[in-house]
Amino acid sequence: MAVTDSQNPLIDGNTCGSFLQKLQGIWDEVGESDEEQDKMLLQIEQECLNVYKRKLLQSLSDAKLELSSLLLALGENKFMGMPDKTLGTIKEQLAAIAPTMEQLWQQKEERIKEFSDVELQIQKICGEITGDLNPDQTESGSFAVDESDLSMKKLDEYQSQLLELQREKSERLHKVLDYVSTVHNLCVVLGMDFFSTVIEVHPSLNESIGVNSKSISNGTLTKLAKTVSTLKEDKKQRLHKLQELASQLIDMWNLMDTPIEERRLFDHVTCNISASVDEVTAEVEVERLDQQKAHRMKEIAFKKQDELEEIYACAHVEINLEATRGNILSLIDSRNIEPSELLADVDKQIVAVKKEALRRKEIWDKVKKWMSACEESWLEDYNRGSKMIAITVEQQFHWYNASRGAHLNLKRAEKARILVNKIPALVDTLVAKTRSWEK
Repeated sequence: MAVTDSQNPLIDGNTCGSFLQKLQGIWDEVGESDEEQDKMLLQIEQECLNVYKRKLLQSLSDAKLELSSLLLALGENKFMGMPDKTLGTIKEQLAAIAPTMEQLWQQKEERIKEFSDVELQIQKICGEITGDLNPDQTESGSFAVDESDLSMKKLDEYQSQLLELQREKSERLHKVLDYVSTVHNLCVVLGMDFFSTVIEVHPSLNESIGVNSKSISNGTLTKLAKTVSTLKEDKKQRLHKLQELASQLIDMWNLMDTPIEERRLFDHVTCNISASVDEVTAEVEVERLDQQKAHRMKEIAFKKQDELEEIYACAHVEINLEATRGNILSLIDSRNIEPSELLADVDKQIVAVKKEALRRKEIWDKVKKWMSACEESWLEDYNRGSKMIAITVEQQFHWYNASRGAHLNLKRAEKARILVNKIPALVDTLVAKTRSWEK
């Protein structure tokens, strides 16, 4: 009996139809009876159903295994929202597991990121301590996280390790800063260049580099300790030599009856004659240098102030000299301003006053001409003598020449008369320029 598509539920669609047609062709060729064909078809149908069921069961088994692996990796014995493994059909059980799986995968990714961040910081600090820090290794994702154990217990262990390393880093950083401070003080006392000394140990010890970027490696600490030891020994030897020289100097003063005034010039040397190595500190040396610096700055400041006052005088600007100089002294003595800033301020004043003097120059030139013209008082005497004679210019010349004995006076008188005649115009010009300047 031949099988048609309508007689079997498996025969549905083009694929099944094509399969049955090929199967029917084989049966016809073999000569299989209808009964055998029906038995064969039922057998194939059952096998297909078994395969399909096994496939669904395998999918469910794989999902349950993956779920167990995720729970194990995350260290979760129980998980909220876990579905009942025995309720519903296979597809219903698969559908029930899917949301839990998605949630666990998301939690796993977040946990991996937490592990990655912690391990990255651990790796970085370890590299800073050993001095083998590789910038390429500090990038996130440069190493693989062990995904077999992502439990909170394991994460807590890593975080505890990180806290311990951070404490060690802080202690090392304080030790480095203490060493650097000691090197600075010793360099000041010994008159050495602190910058070049500390850079020779490690470039990151430069003052312009941030504290958190300074090297804390074993090698840096060892070099700093060695540098401090070397500088202390140098300080000890120099102090011993200085004390010997000071003793010899005092003996020579005593033999030569050197006056106290001359001895005071070397107080900064003899004051250390009985001092210990620890008593000669940078603070004392800095204080002495600050005093010398203040004295020198006063000299420079007053020299510039003299220049400024001279310009003020030329520009006919009145200032309180005593108050200005007193202000300079108080600023330097109080140390509330950097000497360089004070000198820069005086330089600015000099530039400003020079500009002001240049603006006033034209007015003062007119004033000088006006004053010069007003001083030609002798011209009145000359004019009175001319009127007494009451004759021509030629006769005036003979009279004046006879009375004074110099023909040049006539020329001078003519020039003076011209200059005096210009006085009204000079005054008008001066008034106009003064008003313009005032505006």
